[in-house]
Amino acid sequence: MRTQSRRRPPRATLAMAAAGTLLAPLLSGCWVGAGGAGSGGDAINVLMVNNPQMVELQKLTRAHFTKETGIKVNFTVLPENDVRDKISQDFANQAGQYDVATLSNYEIPIYARNGWLHEMNSYVTKDPAYDEQDVLGPMRQSLSGDDGKLYGQPFYGESSFLMYRKDVFEKKGLTMPAHPTWQQVADLAAKADGAEPGMKGICLRGLPGWGEVMAPLTTVVNTFGGTWFDKDWKARLDSPAFEKATKFYVDLVREHGESGAAQSGFAECLNNMTQGKVAMWYDATSAAGSLEAANSPVKGKVGYAPAPVDKTESSGWLYTWAWGIQNASRNPDDAWKFVSWASGKGYEELVGDKAGWSNVPAGKRASTYANADYRKEAAAFQEMTKEAIEGARPDDPGVQPRPAPGIQFVGIPEFTDLGTKVSQEISAAIAGRQSVDSALKKSQALAEKISEEYEGR
Repeated sequence: MRTQSRRRPPRATLAMAAAGTLLAPLLSGCWVGAGGAGSGGDAINVLMVNNPQMVELQKLTRAHFTKETGIKVNFTVLPENDVRDKISQDFANQAGQYDVATLSNYEIPIYARNGWLHEMNSYVTKDPAYDEQDVLGPMRQSLSGDDGKLYGQPFYGESSFLMYRKDVFEKKGLTMPAHPTWQQVADLAAKADGAEPGMKGICLRGLPGWGEVMAPLTTVVNTFGGTWFDKDWKARLDSPAFEKATKFYVDLVREHGESGAAQSGFAECLNNMTQGKVAMWYDATSAAGSLEAANSPVKGKVGYAPAPVDKTESSGWLYTWAWGIQNASRNPDDAWKFVSWASGKGYEELVGDKAGWSNVPAGKRASTYANADYRKEAAAFQEMTKEAIEGARPDDPGVQPRPAPGIQFVGIPEFTDLGTKVSQEISAAIAGRQSVDSALKKSQALAEKISEEYEGR
């Protein structure tokens, strides 16, 4: 148990900080639709992000979950930046307007710490059909609180890996190692650069945002031996390892990366890879489904390799959209029935039957990767995805002890603001507007302000 520092913020202050700093946007989007009536009786309110798999869930709920249970589900569906804003306001105030919300493994431990979430252990122990042990270990770990209890159930999960054009590599006489290092990737990027007219060697995110450029870059920092904060909360963005990793990343994307890298995020790199503008791409495992879609120009042409490493055995990140039940929910029992249905094996089978196994919200259950139908449809990437998720180490992603969980983020409320500001400095270095040294000097000063609040805790 950590001792309290004189500079440590009181619990109420931390709760307000979480309510405020968790509002920072990741992506922009458009309004999709909202639910209506309040919860109570045989109805619950669910607030969720507007990604395609959630929209599919909304379509299937009435005809299946409501028909089977009699529980009506009122959905409010919003773009990611808006949904985070609304969730943090409702849960921080414990207003109880929404019984269930989509939260990531970044928010859930923080929300649990502040008492905003209903624990789920009491439900999973009474619901053997849900089969909690089938949920992949890193997912369970990342959705647990400081007390070891579960506070979320994953809807789908992802890690990160390296994607590359097998046909281009063959034509150039290049071989992707079974477990590539970052130096090997840099060498391959140089050789693949220009393999086809207008093709660059690799795509790496450069777009500002704690969930954009900082996600892949932080995994590089981890495996190069760096960390945002050491175990005593001392900011380490000016350490040799952090500097080496950042210079490597910036130099690689500037020399052999996509054009307009400073404005390229996940969506732009996906487009570049799909259109044959890059030979490699390091990013989320969830991208593989799009690359292997029936209408993809590169379907069957892409190979997959583990996230590149330097000093660590693995370096893939861990992310999940998960369900959290608000502590102030008027209907926690019915809320659990919805959560267990939406994250259960039966729902995956339903989606596989209705929409095809490539559309199943995977990345969370071991049984998915044993399913013959799923393995056949996702043969190109399913095993590599499972290995990446199972190899993720959210509590120990680098070479030194960490003061907070997280691989591609630091699991504290202040990281949304800190990560976003640091990302702007890194993106400016990628754009050539400043040096990496200058970017990290400014970033270290920002991180030291967080250190002052946390040191000695």
